[in-house]
Amino acid sequence: MAANFYVAPEQLMKDRAEYARKGIARGRALVAVAFGHGVVFAGENPSASLHKTSEIYDSIAFAAVGRYNEFEALRVAGIRLADVKGYQYAREDVTAKPLANAYSQALGASFMGETKPFEVELLIAQVDGERTPDGGDHDEATAHSGLELFHILYDGSIVDEHRFVAIGGDTEPLRAELERRFEVGMDRDDAVRVAVGALSEVAGRTLGAEVLEVSGLDARRPRRRFFRLEGEELTAVLTA
Repeated sequence: MAANFYVAPEQLMKDRAEYARKGIARGRALVAVAFGHGVVFAGENPSASLHKTSEIYDSIAFAAVGRYNEFEALRVAGIRLADVKGYQYAREDVTAKPLANAYSQALGASFMGETKPFEVELLIAQVDGERTPDGGDHDEATAHSGLELFHILYDGSIVDEHRFVAIGGDTEPLRAELERRFEVGMDRDDAVRVAVGALSEVAGRTLGAEVLEVSGLDARRPRRRFFRLEGEELTAVLTA
């Protein structure tokens, strides 16, 4: 007769959390830095086609670290969810908070279930006018963009972030470096240089445009507010 082994629930959750954290930490870090009119995402990514960041909907963006196949499936699911809601109601009804909650529930269910947990960490951001969709006030750093920035962890935990956040590996030194460099009232290009400067400092080498993925949201852009900086345009920003 096969023996049945008992594992305490606390130990099981601890093991699953450690498994997910190790998987995420093996990947390259990604940072988000708020500026007066939006948010910038930056991370080391030499691939020109396997993006860690993307547009979800008009004013909503997605960023992730961890296993690419897992967060790509989540990204596509988020786009479909947003498209369906925008079609059934109105484009203005598609907001970041319900999408972040959906991701939180999916990751939490996987973490508590019998399958292996997702090895991913996500950021969901939205810019929209002077205030957030729920009418709340904003941090001075993002007063003009109405920025909402949600950080969803592998276990479904969700955090409302402000100013900046680092996900993936080396998060503690990155947070310390971002804290040192961050200034209220930065423009988009300043935020790009702060983000890339922090990544380069922690990596111990200068990261050029050829190995970087830089994108974000800018509330001043018409309707579709997602942007990407690449090649000569990114090099010009970094060397200004």
